[in-house]
Amino acid sequence: MKYQGKELENFDLANFWRNYIYFQVKLFLKNEILEVGAGIGSFTKNYEKRFDKITLIEPDKYNFIKLKQNIRSKNIVILNTSIKKTKKKFNCILYMNVLEHIKDHEKEINFAIKKLNKNGFLIILVPAHQKLFTEFDKAVGHYRRYSMSFFKKKFRNSTLEKLIFLDFFGYFLYFFNNLFLKKEVYPSKFKILIWDKIFTPITIIIDFLIGYKFGKNILCVYKKI
Repeated sequence: MKYQGKELENFDLANFWRNYIYFQVKLFLKNEILEVGAGIGSFTKNYEKRFDKITLIEPDKYNFIKLKQNIRSKNIVILNTSIKKTKKKFNCILYMNVLEHIKDHEKEINFAIKKLNKNGFLIILVPAHQKLFTEFDKAVGHYRRYSMSFFKKKFRNSTLEKLIFLDFFGYFLYFFNNLFLKKEVYPSKFKILIWDKIFTPITIIIDFLIGYKFGKNILCVYKKI
């Protein structure tokens, strides 16, 4: 699993979006958290002061260095390794825009479930709709984008607790950006700020009104049984 990292600094500006995601998953977060592929710590900032025992894994050396610079809480262990090399089990494991970087994603999910304690939660956020796969996805090392059907599969020793689409407006922004600006690979900081500060607040309302039935991203939560 190799992260390119070039996009992480720009998306670190999307505070409104990350707060929205945190709101969607906070009920499933419990002490003894593992965040896989934590990047530079963008999402970690939302919960780092709320829990006592957190482990962050980042396999990319550059991002690992940035992560240690950005996250300095004493209750957090930061490792430059993979989940397969961790010995302990956790009450909550997070894959926030990480699974799409992993070739054998079904094997990864099954292994993550094994690393959960009973009644623990596996939280996954991924980009949706393969037809939206663009040069950006290629550049940042995505193998795929996802459909709901993938997460409706039965994974051993788990139940599906939550499965929703998020970011209604983001879908159309992404679609038209790719339609008219095909050669653009990385979105600018200006575009990210517009999406985050203007469209995300509207998206939060629309997502709720349409019952989370359509959007640019999929959020999935499994429970270990």
